[in-house]
Amino acid sequence: MGTKAALKWSKKITTSQVEQLIRAEKDLYKAIAIFDSATAEYKNGFKHDHTTFGRMISRLVSANQFRPAEELLDKMKEEKCQVNEDIILSICRGYGRVHKPLEAVRIFKNAKGYECELTDKTYISIFSILVDENQLKMAMSFYRYMKKKGIPPSVVSLNILIKALCKSNETIGAAINIFREMPHRQCPPDSYTYGTLISGLCKCGRIEEANELFREMDTKGCLPSVVTYTTLMHGLCKSEKLGDALTLFEEMRSKDIKPNVFTYSALMDGLCKHGRSLHALDLLDMMLHHNLSPNMVTYSTLIPGLCKDGNLCEAVKLFDRMKLQGLKPDAALYAKIISGFSDLGKFREAANFLDEMVLAGISPNRLTWSTHVRTHAAVIQGLCVVDLNRAFHVYLSMRTRGLSVESEVFSSLINGFCKKGDLHNVCRILDEMVCDGCLPDEEIWKTTLRVFLDQKKILKTIESFHMLLVQDIDELEKLSIDQNTYEI
Repeated sequence: MGTKAALKWSKKITTSQVEQLIRAEKDLYKAIAIFDSATAEYKNGFKHDHTTFGRMISRLVSANQFRPAEELLDKMKEEKCQVNEDIILSICRGYGRVHKPLEAVRIFKNAKGYECELTDKTYISIFSILVDENQLKMAMSFYRYMKKKGIPPSVVSLNILIKALCKSNETIGAAINIFREMPHRQCPPDSYTYGTLISGLCKCGRIEEANELFREMDTKGCLPSVVTYTTLMHGLCKSEKLGDALTLFEEMRSKDIKPNVFTYSALMDGLCKHGRSLHALDLLDMMLHHNLSPNMVTYSTLIPGLCKDGNLCEAVKLFDRMKLQGLKPDAALYAKIISGFSDLGKFREAANFLDEMVLAGISPNRLTWSTHVRTHAAVIQGLCVVDLNRAFHVYLSMRTRGLSVESEVFSSLINGFCKKGDLHNVCRILDEMVCDGCLPDEEIWKTTLRVFLDQKKILKTIESFHMLLVQDIDELEKLSIDQNTYEI
């Protein structure tokens, strides 16, 4: 494999010995060196078999080294070494893990070329990969191909089929029909079947049906998992049934099923949307008490909820905790904090967080562009009233970053500098406004012209004062001369 042999073997080297060394070696490149070193012993009669090849291929696939893994597969064929199903399956699953379902299908199709007989296990795995990667048309075609090949339906394959059908409102009815037929096919639904269908119904907004299925589970002896509880709670919260969700949460805990981070986050989301962000904070304390660390979903739920309810102090504390935890706030979270300060009229504090966001390297992109523009606009317009110079600096930063400036922002700045009598900046902003394609309205022109006229009057007053001053000086000089003449 291109790595120099680095081991000295005893006279008798076995495949078991090589396989154990490759498995024990944590460093991939050292494992490759072991494999190549063993290959160098071919002249002494050693030969790799499916165990050493399989172990090395597995190591390569785990490290996403697919090309070398396939090269070893070809080498096995050259050496007429048996390629078994587990080796083919490991490569297929590896491609599925890195979201390359078509590559997994290619390996599956090439299995015949390696004289490898595949069982139901591999067919079902490929079907599952296609469904997980939302290749639904191909998945349904593959399912029909499986039936044509005589692969009998099983609980596992039917669960995957139901999962595929639950991905769309149009096909979820078919998923329910298959679910009801499963017992007649000698494939009674299990907890995973119920969980999949409940999740699909919740996504489609059919909460009552999901709730009925959940209650049916108990009568069928199927225990709901934490995922099923969380899914139904989230669905109930979205359907404005927060009370039912909280009841379900207590039921879950009474059955000693431990909630996970997503369970807490789902309930926090429901509480925050109903204006109960402080209650959501109590859930956070409970979560921390059970040694569960908040994730981005948790913070992205709580911080906006607290800001919405006016609990800005608690929101900032959480924001700081998030950063200390090593999680990086995104543009949306910064925008919530900034908007919270802006709503309270604390525009300088809002500007501080705006500066922090820029320093954190959070730049506008296609998805966050409008958020950046809207946030900057609100801060500038507020600062124009309390700190015009700071507003101007934020405006300049906005232009430097290439953000589009709204006409309201130009108007606020022009009005601010007009009140200050700063005609230089008024002219500059007017010029930039027109260059950006924003035409000043009648009020802006009136305000600007009024300032220009006032400035002209002031200049005339200064000129008149200057003339009077000159006359007074002349009179004083004459008086001085007269006095001097009198003294003489």
